[in-house]
Amino acid sequence: MQAQIQAFFDDGTATITYVVFAGPGTPCAIIDPVLDFDSRSGRTATTSADRIIDFVRANALKVAWLLETHAHADHLSAAPYLAAQLGGRTGIGAGIRTVQKAFSALFGDPGDTTRFDHLFGPDETFAIGALQACALHVPGHTPADMAYVVGDAVFVGDTLFMPDVGTARCDFPGGSAAQLYRSVQRLLALPPATRLFMCHDYPPGARAPAWQSTVAEQRAHNIHVHDGVSEADFVVMRNARDTTLAMPTLILPAIQVNLRAGQLPPPEANGVRYLKIPLNAL
Repeated sequence: MQAQIQAFFDDGTATITYVVFAGPGTPCAIIDPVLDFDSRSGRTATTSADRIIDFVRANALKVAWLLETHAHADHLSAAPYLAAQLGGRTGIGAGIRTVQKAFSALFGDPGDTTRFDHLFGPDETFAIGALQACALHVPGHTPADMAYVVGDAVFVGDTLFMPDVGTARCDFPGGSAAQLYRSVQRLLALPPATRLFMCHDYPPGARAPAWQSTVAEQRAHNIHVHDGVSEADFVVMRNARDTTLAMPTLILPAIQVNLRAGQLPPPEANGVRYLKIPLNAL
């Protein structure tokens, strides 16, 4: 059974959220949902998430899973809000424990894994109603990255981007360019027609945002890992490129929230929630 896929592009973070389902009235999974956050005012909003709610209800879908491909550094997760509105279990890779440990000294309260409903082991299989799925462990960008395989569709998270953009950075704690290369090669060993769905798109030039590719297209045209690029050459390129990249705009609020499965910090005595901004730490 081929999965039906509805994509929602968030302009503010260049993130694509997906709803994956077999047909109207069936169980579904929501992958990488976005909570709107204005860093200038500190305000959150649910405009992006409400679009997903409208789609789910219009198609009489039943949310089985709220899946995170990893702990994102570029947007806050809307998983708790969607779960409150629609139900569903939150899931992420078991490598999230390693990411939490890496940030525990920085934030003091990195969250705990019990805030997620399920931690996927490497290559664990699961179901989205009648759709069979598998959580592939694809570390490199972070130790916790997962790619969710649903039939002939793979939601690759932050491993691959569109061919003209390349691959994800590897300079976050626990990241590894060599690991990312091996993870990407695992994805590119899938059948050539396999559909690959990106988590982000940063289109060069005037190209419109895009998020769907195939294994064949990536092997032929990905500017970083096309056929013929060796692991050694990729590692040199990736490490050199990462030294030129600025930190993501929302990394400090995003990591704090996403390590807590998208849950905001509890209010303090004055009723206000606060995020920590560590100085001179990154």
